[in-house]
Formats: sequence, structure tokens, C-alpha cells
Amino acid sequence: VFCFSDPRTDPWPLVHSPLPVMLLFAFYLLVVALGPFYMHQRKPLKLRGLLIAYNLAMMTLSSYMFYEFLVTSVLDNYSYLCQPVDYSQSELGMRMARVCWWFFFSKVIELLDTVFFILRKKQEQVTFLHVYHHATMMFNWWSGVKYVPGGQAFFIGMLNSLVHIFMYGYYALASLGPQMHRYLWWKRHLTIMQLCQFVAIAVHSSYNLFTECPFPDGFNIAVFLYVLSLIALFLHFYYQTYTRGKQ
Repeated sequence: VFCFSDPRTDPWPLVHSPLPVMLLFAFYLLVVALGPFYMHQRKPLKLRGLLIAYNLAMMTLSSYMFYEFLVTSVLDNYSYLCQPVDYSQSELGMRMARVCWWFFFSKVIELLDTVFFILRKKQEQVTFLHVYHHATMMFNWWSGVKYVPGGQAFFIGMLNSLVHIFMYGYYALASLGPQMHRYLWWKRHLTIMQLCQFVAIAVHSSYNLFTECPFPDGFNIAVFLYVLSLIALFLHFYYQTYTRGKQ
């Protein structure tokens, strides 16, 4: 399974070759590196209307993906302990593959988060954690859609989509202006929710390494190691923002 691409998803946009994703990645790093220099002598852009529309659109897309992951997994009697990929052309198998592609594509769209920060001269928001998370998720889900669109991978997409409903809801409120700040007291809880998500994914992927499950161990190991890096980075962010910041 690890060596052969899924013939169902292979012809879909951005999937067949890693080249488009690699070019997007290179362009993204170029924007991160040169964007601040471009904006140095310029006034920060407001982008209020665009940000409201973007965040509401991403919130809607996340809601759609969460619904599709959840409903398809229920209808297809997915197991949370061991679920191999359904490589058939069945209606439910194709439905799960499609939502996996949309989840991958959402990671491409989310690169705009960084572009908006740079254009608004919010450079302090473009941290190593921010860039690392955005860039690597695009690569991770490209390989997921190309080789294992479904199976155990559904749990990651479903959980992340749920968290992103709240995250982009928070961003949408924040983009309305300073008068909304008193309604944004739950930022800390959003970070805790993200950390809980990563712990759940780590447990979910590591369980398969100790049981016989026809889902590639290579993917479970990669997910487990990657999510450990996110837990470490988010814990550091939590400490810097909420613990050390208050001291």
C-alpha cells in the first residue's frame, strides 16, 4: 500500500505528482522570508472585509468536512481502533476519499493565514510553530490522499476539522475589531482543545503499532512522531503565552 498510489485519487488536482505541492511550499517559504521586507516601508493593510469572509468560509468548509468525516464513518461502520482503507469504488469509499482530498486542499488554502499576517504587519504571529505547522500539514495530507485516503487517517481529519470550526470562529470574531475582544476570553481554551486533539491523535496512531491492523505502520509511525513535535511546540507556546506571560 505504501508504495502504490490510490488509482482513485491519483488523477485528482495536485495529487499525481509531488511537484505542485513542492512548488507551493517553496513559494510559501519565499513569501515568509521576503514578505516582511516588502512590507517594511509600507503601511499595514486592514483587510477587514476580506478576513471576515475568509474566516467564515474556512469555518463553513471545516463544518462541511467534519460532517462528511463523521457521517461517512458512521454509515460505513468505521472502527476507531483499526480501520483499513477502502480502496473500492463503492459510494462510501469514494465519499471518504473525496473528503480526504478536501481536507488536503484546505491545508493549501490555509497558507493564506500567513500571507494575511504579513500583509497586516503582524510578523510576531509568523512564528516557527506557525510556519512549521502550515507547511508540513500540506505535505502530510498530500501523501495521505495519494496513498491512504481513508482508513485510520479519517480520525485525524475529523478531529482537526472540529477544532478548526472553533478556531476560524475565533478568528472571524477577532477580525470584527477591538470591540469584540471582550468576547474572546476563550483563546486559552482553544489552545487546550488543540493540545487535547494532538494527544488523542497520538494515542490513536500509537495503538495501531501494538496491534495487528491492515493499515500501513509507516503512516502511523510518521503521524505519531509528527504529532509529538506539535505537542512539544504547542506546550511551549502555551507556557510562553499563558504561564510566563502572566508572571
